Amino acid sequence: MLGNTFGKWLGISTFGESHGKAIGLLLEDIKPGIEFPIDQIKDALARRRPGKSEFTTSRIEPDELEIISGVFEGKTTGLPICLLIKNTQQRSRDYSDLKNVFRPGHADFSYFEKFKIYDYRGGGRASGRETVARVAAGELVDHLLPGIRIFSYPIMIAGISATKVDPKFSNQLNWPDSNTYQQIQDKLTELKAKGDSAGGIIEMIIHNVPAGLGDPVFEKLDANLAKAILSIGSVKGIEFGTGFEMAQLQGSETNDEMKDGDFLSNNSGGILGGISTGKQLVLRLVVKPTPSINVPQNTIDKDGHNQTISVTGRHDTCIVPRLIPVAEAMVKLVLADAISYQNLIIGKDQTLNSLRESIDKIDEDILLALARRMKISQKIGILKKQDSKQVTDATREIKLYKSLKFKAEAWDLNPNLVSQIWPHIIEESKKQQ
Repeated sequence: MLGNTFGKWLGISTFGESHGKAIGLLLEDIKPGIEFPIDQIKDALARRRPGKSEFTTSRIEPDELEIISGVFEGKTTGLPICLLIKNTQQRSRDYSDLKNVFRPGHADFSYFEKFKIYDYRGGGRASGRETVARVAAGELVDHLLPGIRIFSYPIMIAGISATKVDPKFSNQLNWPDSNTYQQIQDKLTELKAKGDSAGGIIEMIIHNVPAGLGDPVFEKLDANLAKAILSIGSVKGIEFGTGFEMAQLQGSETNDEMKDGDFLSNNSGGILGGISTGKQLVLRLVVKPTPSINVPQNTIDKDGHNQTISVTGRHDTCIVPRLIPVAEAMVKLVLADAISYQNLIIGKDQTLNSLRESIDKIDEDILLALARRMKISQKIGILKKQDSKQVTDATREIKLYKSLKFKAEAWDLNPNLVSQIWPHIIEESKKQQ
């Protein structure tokens, strides 16, 4: 599985762990001649970086960007862009006591169950440190989002809700409500003194999103936004528009009626049928409390024995403010991907190079599908040997050819392609068995 790659038409890959040498980003589909947004990336990384608030971790990385490839004389070359952001402030000794113990609320247990090994130093790949690559990637695709503006702010922290949203109210928590700001600070101060933590809810309003983005039925815009947002480690829920409140309302209250060429409401959050309507995109995401807390908790070790731990070290009392630029980056990546595909559909700005890039992407997908097919064939071969079955199943092959030719005709393809291509594929599959 390509679990570290995101996007279909404009894909990125990220790598690196919290206490490894560096966090990295690889992006292959940026066009040549674009001004590399170095200052924009630095500004975004600064927004994510801790230190602005007394409630964030004291691990403050400089996040200095190292351009490995794909940029020359300040502009993209059209070749793969590789960026490195080195880790310099990690303190692995803080985790030595947790080497064989699973931390509650963390990915330690699930990683160990899947891989039979995990990097206990700060969570490894499951650490929030990996999001630095996402934030950089979001700025790299910003040129594909002309006119689109994202406004994000917490509407709940530590169980305290905002009573108003004032974009002019500036503070270290990005909190939009001057009426309840002191109450939030007092609550977080109390939790920090106890060694505990808090979560919250972030609201995102995205303006000037064009209508027509998203594709039925498995590439819906809201489905892809949900996957992107939920891929952020601390996020445990998402809603669009009126969201979960719709469960208490009637259709006459939630339907977005239309008149004089416009919608009279936006309960759908700017998406209907998985496709953008041209109205503002409205979504909210739930952020869980930071799981690293200096409070005694029950857990188990690798051998299944009961243990009690308190997690010390440098951790955020509340991760909500720092997560905002990460969420914005993921929204940018989804929209850039959707816009790239939509431009291909409508033939906008098509050139020989852009069409060739699209073909190259499809060829990569075909190759990836073949690689997966071969791996499955290997497993089939193992099972057949266990059951003393023959490699060749002539009856099944006849049914396969017939089915594929029928589908080829349905998709306006020459069915003879099946006879020309699939014998080679099947022959290679048999070699795996």
